[in-house]
This record gives sequence, structure tokens and C-alpha cells, in this order.
Amino acid sequence: MKYSGYPEVGDLVVGEVDEIADFGVFVDLDEYEDKRGLAHISEVASGWIKNVRDHVQEGQTVVAKVLDVDESSQQIDLSIKDVNEHQRKDTIQAWKNQQKADNWMELALGEDVDDDTYSTVVNGLLAEYDSLYEAFEQAAIHGIEALDDTDLGEEHVEAIVQTARENVSVPYVTVTGYVDLRCPSPDGVDDVKEALQAAEGNGEVPPEVELEVTYVGAPEYRIKVQAPDYKTAESELEASADRATEAIEAVGGEGEYHRERREDDE
Repeated sequence: MKYSGYPEVGDLVVGEVDEIADFGVFVDLDEYEDKRGLAHISEVASGWIKNVRDHVQEGQTVVAKVLDVDESSQQIDLSIKDVNEHQRKDTIQAWKNQQKADNWMELALGEDVDDDTYSTVVNGLLAEYDSLYEAFEQAAIHGIEALDDTDLGEEHVEAIVQTARENVSVPYVTVTGYVDLRCPSPDGVDDVKEALQAAEGNGEVPPEVELEVTYVGAPEYRIKVQAPDYKTAESELEASADRATEAIEAVGGEGEYHRERREDDE
């Protein structure tokens, strides 16, 4: 997806060096339709420059800061030297993410999708998210629920979610806690098993969360949760321990949740 308008002064843009002259560097702006900018030789690198080609090469991808925009003359003035390494890396990553999202849109809607439909879906996603990449990432994590507030039809929502879950690598975090389960009754073993089943969720765990309960050493059991973010992971960890505790206490037993092991793993 490319913007049809112009970048604004101060924006960081990604482009490809397509011509080098004695007075500066011409850059095709990758994110804008038919837009080209010029970085004067004084804006290519700090200090005195003897040969521009010592600093950039034709075909090189660069990140530049927009210094000035004159739409009447279609002139965009750029600075390559005003972009620090941190800004360059972040901008390149965002640009790569956008390229991925563009490919996912094509996979979701098909290569033959008409422009109006494509624009409708894109605008629907951007009305709720800052970028297409974020929209696909959230769809991969939360499924249809992530697109509930959009104006997209059911067919497009399902296509976006399916494509997201097949293609998006979702970042996950892992947290671990422990629950002690004791039950003195004659059926104590079975009661503990039922409490562990409760800890595993009984179908209550969200699809984006992976939860595993394992035996450590009586009466201690480990709960491991993998989720898209720490807030969700911590919440599901505590909920799992609560379910186990409530289940064991309901049959006269005792349950206790703690974050650290009582003893070192053997």
C-alpha cells in the first residue's frame, strides 16, 4: 500500500537511491506513489564530502528526514545525515512490517480484488489500528474478537483472521507459578486430579493462551502460561491457581498459590 499524497515535514521516510549527482542524491520514496525526493550533498553525511558515492550507492535503501515539501513544484527536500541509527532501524523495521502486511492483505483478499473493496477493508482496519501490521498481529492473537469494532463484513473478518493466524509470528511471553494441593479425604487422589483439570481451564482458557500444569513433587504443581503479553499471562496464571484452589477446597482440601518453588527442582 502506497500513500497518494505527500509526506509531512519532519517525517522519516524510506526510499531507494536511484540517481547520484554532484550536488546531491535523488531518492524514490517507497511509501508514496510517484514521489521522489532530493538530499542535497550537504544533507547526505556530516562533514565535508569529496565524493557522494563514498557515502551512498545507487539502489541503496535509505531512511531520510523530510526537511521541506513544495507540492506546487512537486519538490521534497530530504536529509539522510539527520537520521540516527536508532531511528533508521525503527523506520526500516516498520517499513518491512508494512510490506509484510501488504502481502497478507493480498493473501486475504485475493490478487483479483477490486480497488474499492481493498480500500474499504484497509480503511476499516486503519480506523481501529495504527497500521495494517498491528491489525493482523492482533487478529492473530485475539481472532475475530480483535475486529469486532471494525465495520468489516463477516467474510472479510474471517479472511483476515485466517490469513493472520497462518502467517503472523506472534510474540509471546512465558510466566510460571506453583500451586500446592492437599486433600486428606479417602478420595484425595481423585480430588487432586479434578482440581488439576480445573487449573487447566476446562475450556475457559482463551485461544491465544497456552497453559500447562505439571507435577513437581507432592503437594506442589507447576503452572506454566504462555500469552501475548505479561498482563494476560499473569491474569491467566492467577486464574488457573484460583480454579485449582476453589476445586480442592470445595471437597475439604487445601490449596495455596505461590510464584516460587518451595525447593529447588531436582
